[in-house]
Amino acid sequence: MKPAPFRYHRPESEEEAVALLAELGDDAKVLAGGQSLIPMLSLRLTAFDHLVDVGRIESMRGVRAGGGEVWVGAGTTEAAIERDAAVAAGVPLLARATPLIAHVQIRNRGTVGGSIAHADPAAEYPAAALALDAELDVLSVRGARTIAAADFFDGLWTTSMEPDELLVGIRFPTWSGRCGSAVEEMVRRHGDYAIAGAAVAVEIDDDDRVTRCAIGLLGLGSQPLRATAAEADAVGSAVDGLDVDALARRAVDDLADVPADLNGSAAYRTHVGAVMVGRALTSAIEEARRA
Repeated sequence: MKPAPFRYHRPESEEEAVALLAELGDDAKVLAGGQSLIPMLSLRLTAFDHLVDVGRIESMRGVRAGGGEVWVGAGTTEAAIERDAAVAAGVPLLARATPLIAHVQIRNRGTVGGSIAHADPAAEYPAAALALDAELDVLSVRGARTIAAADFFDGLWTTSMEPDELLVGIRFPTWSGRCGSAVEEMVRRHGDYAIAGAAVAVEIDDDDRVTRCAIGLLGLGSQPLRATAAEADAVGSAVDGLDVDALARRAVDDLADVPADLNGSAAYRTHVGAVMVGRALTSAIEEARRA
């Protein structure tokens, strides 16, 4: 199938892009890498009168590290993230998540901002951004503002951005000290969206006690989720006395809207989710103890 007719716009700057979004209103949609939007348009799952292509805006690309954070331009491709030394050093959870995204051809076109703004609950980047307390820099003709990841995801494929706002960059706080991170997910085939998964980061002190824990969940709700109760239970615990299985079960307790489809029932996804949390948590702790 082919998309419904639309007008194509290619702004050269962030300011030009947000001016177009303000002018065109709800009839416009931002196009970044297009790896999620174009298939949806082609299948007639959605339609827009105008597409605003921001893929060539240079100021929305690149990685900058400093001041306790790593800034990633929203237009930076996933393939560039996969190769970036600053990301690997400062935000290893993001680096670990990247090779799990689809296939290399998709990562050569798909962008960090496109993935996060698309807000797919089974995608790796939204879960990582949520777990790491990322901050999203957005721009409109009214000015710039920052949205915490915890306030960014509203529901299935929806965010708290206004229709005329453009995601221009994401700021990831860097962790220091004895830290470890891991991403585990179950997929039918490599490159598929996760049936269930977890993105986990852990920090421990010199006495091997957990001082910080972050657990993002994939594919277990209508939006990206964070297992805050399990995180709280882990903090302050000695690593040797940590009941990883209990924490993993705690991470998926009381999930209200676990999806059910041809890939599995809600109960099956919940069980798989707990297993993925346990595996990721174990790997992250082992890495932190070696640091």
